[in-house]
Amino acid sequence: MRRVAVTGGSGFIGLTVVRMLLERNVEPVIICRHPSPEADQLGVTTRLGDIRDRALLEQAFAGCDTVFHTAAKAGLWGEWQDFFSINVTGTEQVIAACRACGVKNLVYTSTPSVVFHPMGVSGVSESTPYSRTFLCHYAHTKALAEQLVLAANCDELRTTALRPHLVWGPGDRHLLPRLIEQGRNGTLRRVGDGHNLVDLTYIDNAAHAHLLAADNLAGPASAAGRAYFISQGEPVRLWPWINTLFQRLGIPVVRDKISFRQAYLAGMFFEYSFRLLHIKKEPPMTRFLAAQLAKPHWFTLDRARCELGYAPLLSSAEGLHRTVAWLHTKGA
Repeated sequence: MRRVAVTGGSGFIGLTVVRMLLERNVEPVIICRHPSPEADQLGVTTRLGDIRDRALLEQAFAGCDTVFHTAAKAGLWGEWQDFFSINVTGTEQVIAACRACGVKNLVYTSTPSVVFHPMGVSGVSESTPYSRTFLCHYAHTKALAEQLVLAANCDELRTTALRPHLVWGPGDRHLLPRLIEQGRNGTLRRVGDGHNLVDLTYIDNAAHAHLLAADNLAGPASAAGRAYFISQGEPVRLWPWINTLFQRLGIPVVRDKISFRQAYLAGMFFEYSFRLLHIKKEPPMTRFLAAQLAKPHWFTLDRARCELGYAPLLSSAEGLHRTVAWLHTKGA
């Protein structure tokens, strides 16, 4: 890699990929919707705009040999058209711009939610088919976009998709802040029996996997046209992990609980009510969230280990240590 572009380059994963590229003396160009003080501090070239803007993408991709497509609309709630427009139409524009600019390699940031089942998934591989029951627009549109990326693979444009699961660590603006806020407010409830195993991915490991994938595409290209689960490789019991984090931060551990059935039915009620009343904010519970909090979701890393040479750079224990230290600096 000599010159690359990173869509969503000011985001959690994208910005960490950019930092790792700079450590390799690779010149990145980032595409983001809003000015980023963090990106400005790194001194990288920034193109402000929308990934649905084909002209903008072609300007950014000109002269690039590799594109990391990390930009997406995430979240558990919102309008279908908003998710489809950014995640699917935006990805179509990224693929088209890659072809127009002669980009050789495209690494797409997907999600394991593309195969998630409401009753959970345990130790499954990439041969698992896409879900037939999507409980949120994010998962559905990411599955459609991933299929577009993998179908676009050819000799002229080699493509691959990574599925990092529950990415966390310093710089996280979504997962951990939300947990911490609910913990401090006393509004978090354990859903289910508390024994569900889940995969997590420390941010440096997720970004490292992206660079490994790009290296593979530029070399043997055994990753071309294929998807890969990425995680710590050691699933944890979700609720004990959350309580360990809370204890390190001086937050009361979660003791109150509700059953999966109660949470799932509450999610159905809130989703129906919020849509009926045209309420824009995210409901306190959804069916997808209930399943994520109560059911197992962990995946085998055999393909990533074998074909990408992936292994976590940092252990879960070291990641937690660094994350807690960072959170303390942020007043968490």
